[in-house]
Order: sequence, then structure tokens, then C-alpha cells
Amino acid sequence: MENRYFNEMYENGAIRPPYRRLAEWTETMPAELRNLKQAEAEELFRRIGITFAVYGEGGDPDRLIPFDMFPRVFTQREWRRLERGIKQRARALNAFLVDVYNRAEIVRAGRIPSSLVYRNEAFETAVAGFTPPRGVFSHIIGVDLVRTGPDEFFVLEDNCRTPSGVSYMLENREIMMRMFPELFRGDRIEPVDGYSDALRRTMASVAPAKCDREPTVVILTPGPLNSAYYEHSFLADLMGVELVEGQDLFVEGEFVWMRTTQGPQRVDVIYRRVDDAFIDPLCFRPESMLGVPGLMDVYRSGGVTIASAPGAGVADDKAIYCFVPEMVRFYLGEEPILQNVPTWQCGRAEDLKYVLDHLPELVVKEVHGSGGYGMLVGPRSTAEQVAAFRDKILAAPGNYIAQPTLALSTCPTFVEDGIAPRHVDLRPYCLVGERIELVPGGLTRVALTEGSLVVNSSQGGGVKDTWVLAE
Repeated sequence: MENRYFNEMYENGAIRPPYRRLAEWTETMPAELRNLKQAEAEELFRRIGITFAVYGEGGDPDRLIPFDMFPRVFTQREWRRLERGIKQRARALNAFLVDVYNRAEIVRAGRIPSSLVYRNEAFETAVAGFTPPRGVFSHIIGVDLVRTGPDEFFVLEDNCRTPSGVSYMLENREIMMRMFPELFRGDRIEPVDGYSDALRRTMASVAPAKCDREPTVVILTPGPLNSAYYEHSFLADLMGVELVEGQDLFVEGEFVWMRTTQGPQRVDVIYRRVDDAFIDPLCFRPESMLGVPGLMDVYRSGGVTIASAPGAGVADDKAIYCFVPEMVRFYLGEEPILQNVPTWQCGRAEDLKYVLDHLPELVVKEVHGSGGYGMLVGPRSTAEQVAAFRDKILAAPGNYIAQPTLALSTCPTFVEDGIAPRHVDLRPYCLVGERIELVPGGLTRVALTEGSLVVNSSQGGGVKDTWVLAE
């Protein structure tokens, strides 16, 4: 069955050029050394503290995310095309957000149904009529990509709020360079360690109108119990900025202030890793202890920038996703460089009929779902599971979309008995501020279970280093 999938290392039985060095590397590596290095990688992850908590698990709350030592490789030509497509998508998504919170021209033109925007639970009326600095709502966009052939890439979804995982991208590279320095000699692999500088530059470039000096940037975290807390503290250290919780900030006058041992310090840009509902109890959930009372008033008056902006989530809803190619045409006057996966919206009668008739063949997802939860992978499900999911769809059709089961590409992966192909996806991180930047690469997630198409870390997936070869 595996031969139905594009193997990124082999084509027509021959090793593809970008993987030739790795083929030689693995051929000369004894199994004992491989096992030793795998144990070394796990020890490094444990020592550094790279963990991933999964809510609702009764086991180790600080479990390691599985790391595979076999890198994934892209040529410069492949990366340039992906980079152009991702930047194009980032421009369109931000233009859409500015539009729907103001004149909503795309809705008036009949290109997107108004109900998908204004009945969307991620649409925040609190920012209606407001445009953030530089017209940027979504400052960090994680675009999930899958590959089905040598030149076939598809966007699976857009993450416009607080996409996680960038710490794994950076640490995967650090650990590979520590363990196998010989692979990096000759400067053939593009570096990713410029991400933290680019992130800080992006944050500073969107300082609010009232900032008249070098901007003070902070990262707002929900705290140590959050599953991505390691990443929050890791990025704060790399950027050289303060990691704060809601109780460390307060509003006075026209500004937000941070409590410090030297007294209050004004804050200009908040890179928040707290959901919209919890960032200001006076505006959203009154019971929230994670946010800053009065923050939204300061934000709307131009006293502070929140990145990504409240309300950005309406752009990464899975029903809105269907219309991103139309956004590219409408706002940019261009054809999309990267294609969407064909998608059926169960809220449409004819789409619903098709989905119900073909349920065992399709992947069905909740519109607001994430992390691989709330989905059906038809070909991998039992008749009972399909029947139960059919009932869920019929109870609330508008809550679901369906897509064909794509033949996701595979990448060689170290397994117990050697090397075997496993399915992968890719999440590059696009930074949007005064300019749009991507570091060359991203987070490759790998489905470690044979035959599985679910790569999410919360569902048992692992991670790989991602290489873009220099010219």
C-alpha cells in the first residue's frame, strides 16, 4: 500500500538528489550507533526541558515529543515556490481581516457568505471598525502544508492566532547540529536560528501609534500549566524580552504597564499566547484570571499592540479556509500559488449529500477543531465509527467540512528495525509586520505509526529537522 505515496527520498527507484548525502550517511551508520544517538537526542530534549503536555492525559504531563533523527530535505527551488505562496496567502488573509472588521467589501461583493463571517464564534465585535498598526491582524501565521507528489503541495489549513511548534523547529536543528556536525559542514543547509531576531523585529515594527521610543515587547503566557509553556519561555529567552502573566501587567491611563523591581515599565507590544476570550475580563470572559483588565480599551485607543490581534481567528476557521483562494484573487488580483485541498462544506445541502454518500472515503473535520481532535479519517475507521460520526454531522451539518483522503508524501524515518517511510506534513512560520519574513524551513511533523495520516503531536506524532539546501 505504501507505494501509492510519493516517497520524498526516492523517485522511480533512484535516490532523489537532495537526499544523496543522507543516503550515504545512513548506510555507514551501524544500528548500535543509531540507537545510541536516538537515546542521546531524548536525553538532550529531557535535559533542555522540551516537553509537550497533553490535556486530559493521565500520564506524564511533561512527556517528550518524539524526535526522529532523519531530516526532511527541500531544494532551494522547492522552497522558493513555497515561500512565495505562503507570503501571498499571508497578505490575503490580513487584507481579509482588515476588510471584514471594516467595510466588508468581500461580503458585499458576494464572494464570501456573511453568515460564515458574522456568525463565526471567532469574530470579535470588540474590534469592529478598528485597524491595527500597519494593517496587520495576524503577525505569526503557521501554514500547514502537505505534499502529494514531486511538485504537488496543498495547504491543509491556516493558523492565524497563536500557532505553536516553532521552538521544536529551532531545537530540532540545534540537536542535529550537536549530534551530527559533519552533516552541516560546507554550509549547504540554510540556517533557521535567525527566527528569534526576525520575530523581535516583526513585533517592534508594529508598535502602536502612541509609542515614541524603542518599543518594549513582552510575551504574555497563561502560565506554566499551559501545554506550550516551554515554547513561551524559550522564545522570551531568545528574543531577550520579558515573559509575563496577566497579573504582571496593569492598565493605568492610556497605557499598559509591567510590574518590575525598578517600578512600573510601559509596555508597547504584547505577543500574547492567551486566547481572545481570556485577555481582558472587562471585555470578554469576566471570570478570566489570565488577562489584563482594561487591556482592550488601551488597544483600541492606540496605546498598545496585541499580536496576533483579537479577532484574527475568524481567518483560520476551517469553513473560511475554503475561500482563501478567492481572497487572493479579490484583494491581490493574483492567482493562488498554493492550492487548497478540495473541500466540501456540510452546511451546503449538495455538499452534505455527497459527504454522507462517501463518508468512508473522506476525512471529516470540525470547523473549529484543532490538534487532530474531533475528526474522522474514513478509510481508517470502523463501520461503527463512521455511523456514529454520520449522526454528529446530521445533528449540526454546518460544524463540519470534509476533504478527500490525500496521499500524503512519506519521508524516511528511523524505526525499531531500521528505516521506513512515514507520512509527514510541514508548518512554516510566516512573520508579518513592516515586511513579511520566513526562515527557510519549518516544523516537519511525522506520523510515527505505520500507515497513520495523523501527524499531530497531541495524537502521538513526532517531529523532524527540516532542511532547505543552499544553492
